[in-house]
Amino acid sequence: MELPPRSIAVVLGTRPEIIKLGHLIGLLGEAAAVVHTGQHYDWGLSAAFFEAFRLPEPVAVLGIGGETRGSQMGRVTAELDALLRELHPRAVVVQGDTNSAAGGALAANATETPLVHVESGLRSFDRRMPEEHNRVIADHLADMCLAPTETNRANLLTEGIPDERIVVTGNTVVEALHSLVPAKTARAGILAGYGVEPNRFVLTTFHRPENVDDPETLRVVLEQLAGLGLPVILPLHPRTRARLDDGLLPVVERLTVVEPIGYTEFLGLAAESAMLISDSGGVQEEASVLKRPVLVVRRSTERPEVIGTFAERVEPGPAIGEKASSWLKDIEALHERLAVIPSPYGDGKASERSLAAIQALLDG
Repeated sequence: MELPPRSIAVVLGTRPEIIKLGHLIGLLGEAAAVVHTGQHYDWGLSAAFFEAFRLPEPVAVLGIGGETRGSQMGRVTAELDALLRELHPRAVVVQGDTNSAAGGALAANATETPLVHVESGLRSFDRRMPEEHNRVIADHLADMCLAPTETNRANLLTEGIPDERIVVTGNTVVEALHSLVPAKTARAGILAGYGVEPNRFVLTTFHRPENVDDPETLRVVLEQLAGLGLPVILPLHPRTRARLDDGLLPVVERLTVVEPIGYTEFLGLAAESAMLISDSGGVQEEASVLKRPVLVVRRSTERPEVIGTFAERVEPGPAIGEKASSWLKDIEALHERLAVIPSPYGDGKASERSLAAIQALLDG
């Protein structure tokens, strides 16, 4: 079945959403009507990702960045409600656990437009996380839940979502990485720019409130990173930078702190790093594709599929340095072991399966 032009409204507003929906939008072609909420990145900053995936310009840019969570969700719901009534799409697609996804789900429900939730069924079981509530909202409103793994499918079934509304697709991050990660020669140039050698540095990112909002917790995390004995590259998230005070500057100066970097450059660094240390959910997935170990510094994780293979979870404190140091003692052997472990997130055909699921929903 060929879908009519602008018949599928695709709602996104953060870098991970653009990355994970890029291939699906490409497969939808003229059928995709992209709505950019601007939750984290305005259109100017997002344009590079649209160009990388050769995506069409959005049909609307909402510009909700910098507002509170409730305001963001309210504006997305209200403004998208009006837009959907104008466009009359056959379905709305949202991705993940963002305020944009939750607001998009509510707008689809309000306009009685079939809803497809990409990356459905993830659960941290930590109600302190706003993302957990956003996931649940989108899943329970969705007419089609596209679950990356069987674990995600089981979560949905446990919550009473019927099996006929669930399709296991794999995670679209796999094909995104395969298309965007720089070649080995290009990665050498990236490393040279940072003055580091392959497998002899650590790449780290931190932005979650549980790690950066409390000054003492942030101090502990930074001190653990500074004590690893290898260069540590820290692209500084705006949320983290805003919380650095004068007392933390001596610790920060022991790290290689840089401005937020582009996604392809980040992937190039990650692929050549000894390991990653992060509180990012996406980094856990990326590590499994790039075959690098990642130390997850969080109270909980919604990606248990990588725990015990590509990832280990610790809370802020000495466990960061202890676990990282144990890995670094024989990092080459660890890399060799991970190289032969398949990513639990699929074979790089998640977007194709997602498109087939959307068409089946509309045919039904």
